[in-house]
Amino acid sequence: MSAEIKELSPKAVWNYFYELTQIPRPTGHTSAVAHFVAEFGKKLGLETQIDKTGNVLIRKPATPGRENRKTVTLQAHLDMVPQKNSSIKHDFLTDPIDAYVDGEWVKARETTLGADNGIGVALAMAVLADNTLEHGPIEALFTLDEEEGMDGAFGLKPEFLKGDILLNCDSEKEGELFVGCAGGADMNISFQFKEDTYIPEGDVAVKLNLTGLKGGHSGVDIHLGRANANKLMFRFLKEAVCDYGARLSAIEGGNLRNAIPREAVAVITIPGDNVEALWELVSDYQDMYRVEYAGIEDNICFSAEMTDLPTTLIPEEIQDDLINAIEGCQNGVITMLHDFPGTVESSSNLAIVKTSNELIEIKLLIRSSSESRKDALCSSLESIFAMAGAKVEETGGYNGWQPNIDSPILGLMKQTYHELFGVDPEVKVMHAGLECGIIQGAYPDMDMISIGPDLEHPHSPDERVRIVSVQHTWELIKRTLEKI
Repeated sequence: MSAEIKELSPKAVWNYFYELTQIPRPTGHTSAVAHFVAEFGKKLGLETQIDKTGNVLIRKPATPGRENRKTVTLQAHLDMVPQKNSSIKHDFLTDPIDAYVDGEWVKARETTLGADNGIGVALAMAVLADNTLEHGPIEALFTLDEEEGMDGAFGLKPEFLKGDILLNCDSEKEGELFVGCAGGADMNISFQFKEDTYIPEGDVAVKLNLTGLKGGHSGVDIHLGRANANKLMFRFLKEAVCDYGARLSAIEGGNLRNAIPREAVAVITIPGDNVEALWELVSDYQDMYRVEYAGIEDNICFSAEMTDLPTTLIPEEIQDDLINAIEGCQNGVITMLHDFPGTVESSSNLAIVKTSNELIEIKLLIRSSSESRKDALCSSLESIFAMAGAKVEETGGYNGWQPNIDSPILGLMKQTYHELFGVDPEVKVMHAGLECGIIQGAYPDMDMISIGPDLEHPHSPDERVRIVSVQHTWELIKRTLEKI
């Protein structure tokens, strides 16, 4: 039962998180959760503001005698990524998340959990509500729509916050202190065409289904080498077209720009005489993919079934240009950081490929800690698709958060973590995009750090958060606030 979550420790944090799971809050649909958080602040009798963008800010006065301490801004985002397995019926606009305890973890049944960033929101709410804590002035900033476009952070005005220190609660590894993150850019690619209505006599239609991939966060999980459903599907389509007379009618792969695509579905036509050979080819590709991704992907399923003959096809020239461009498109890790070993510097995620109404839409998310390398990667990808005759637009660009290893809050939290747990935390840069870089643009003098509990597989239905790490994160926040 979801309610068992409310008995976990720290109880206040888990109770607030449980309440958040009951409020639908996918990106772009956060009015209900923003209202919930604002009412929470008002009921506590705390100063509560909502800016023009819809961000919620709640201020808590200092403990008596600590009024002259530095002001700390706790920050988390209100939205969550809506991903589910195809086997479940779930409406993210109306249905609560069915979260449950699974050993040392909290998970959700067949959907994303929303611990990214619901746990961060719950931690900030618990700080605001706890009158036993000793601290200086505190404000909690709850931003909107971080997952697609970081609209809340971009909408911040320089005069809205009073904080000297930003404590971002959106990282995903307890015992690691993050001092930097990658920037990013969206690439929106489109092919327009006039549908081909000629289908040779004797051709039949086949529906291809690629499922069972793990997917995951295109920043946090990109280094794990997981399969990209779009890349695998088009790899198969190239041979099916070249050697089996296949024609592409429709395809849909992936549905979120910042999630590694887990599934892809395509409808093709082929000469009826080639059906048996195509079945064998599909089986061969499934076996090949399973061998190539052994130890990484456990449940790759590639299947084919007969379906109704479509009325139109993608013109052969457009089809071939599309397949060649997708085959040539760089995907996954591109470069690594030298100063932070094991950390990705630049990556590309071929997130979405979709056909509809004489239009093919492709979306990529580019990430890099280096602005010059981000620009170079975008330029390279633009060249590939431009040569294929596509329209290419770059949007949604945001800068990374540049590390400051001399940060006072970093030094304090390193010392505090060691005192609490007897080991030194690691200092890292995150390849995923955090709001810190954007907030830094409006508040360049703010000292920043990002922390969070162990959160695995965000942006996928396998998302889970380690229970004890939430307790450790809570203790670290409390002790840090006492020292500032």
